[in-house]
Amino acid sequence: MTDTKTAFERRLRQSAAETEALLSSLLSDSRLSDEIARPAHLMAAMRHGSLNGGKRLRPFLVRESAALLGGPPGAALRIGVALECLHCYSLIHDDLPAMDDDDLRRGRPTVHKAFDEATAILAGDSLLTYAFDIIAAPETELADRLKTELVLALARAAGPGGMAGGQALDLAAEKNPPDEAGIVTLQAMKTGALLRFACEAGAIIAGSDPGHRDRLQAFGRKIGLAYQLADDLLDLTSDAGTLGKATGKDAARGKGTLVALHGMAWAEERLDTLTEEAVELLAPYGEKALTLQETARFIASRDN
Repeated sequence: MTDTKTAFERRLRQSAAETEALLSSLLSDSRLSDEIARPAHLMAAMRHGSLNGGKRLRPFLVRESAALLGGPPGAALRIGVALECLHCYSLIHDDLPAMDDDDLRRGRPTVHKAFDEATAILAGDSLLTYAFDIIAAPETELADRLKTELVLALARAAGPGGMAGGQALDLAAEKNPPDEAGIVTLQAMKTGALLRFACEAGAIIAGSDPGHRDRLQAFGRKIGLAYQLADDLLDLTSDAGTLGKATGKDAARGKGTLVALHGMAWAEERLDTLTEEAVELLAPYGEKALTLQETARFIASRDN
């Protein structure tokens, strides 16, 4: 198990480095065809909000789910970077004073603190738009039909019925704390939707049949729930230095979480169950699924 964990961590680091390298290249000041200009101040803000390290877990899930089903690795890397652009846009906007009002992200000043609020909004807008540019671009070597499926799936995961809608529910929860079903729905949208897409995307990239796509969707839903539970536990048990952002904010704002509702012991047991269920979902793939199964365990046990 130690060897498996070590190999997984090495693979995750390598994938993060490759994701960072491509993202850095795509966010250069050099304009693309049909672009008029790239304002230096805006590009600097976009890089600040996205080229700041991190595990690059979502791109990793895209790449590993595609590899599981024999999808082209180059296309998977680009789709992973597109997803990371969209994820980083969401973080930039979530950190704004009108949203979660955070000053720290991954141990650095948030974009609106390093620049200003207007620039942060535009940087987020630009990263969101660029995500779909990257998918559609000719450099992403996939059939147009598959690109269309990816655009649709990502839009549904990120829009009013997914991540953005989840953020709206999260803001509303500060005034009217939801019941357990409401908490699960909120978390499945705000956090889980992009993780689900990351797993589903691999099946789309590989052009797999609906059965594979459904199974990877189910895996993504399980790890999405696990990710949020782990996050809520870390918010109570970790510190800002380890986590790279402020802790204890949900409790201070009175936001309902499953941890607050049921207690830490229940949450830890539920986290173990979700992890086991996620691992079991991929059992039919045998050894080919070991990396994704180890990813589920990593999500449950991470410390930041």
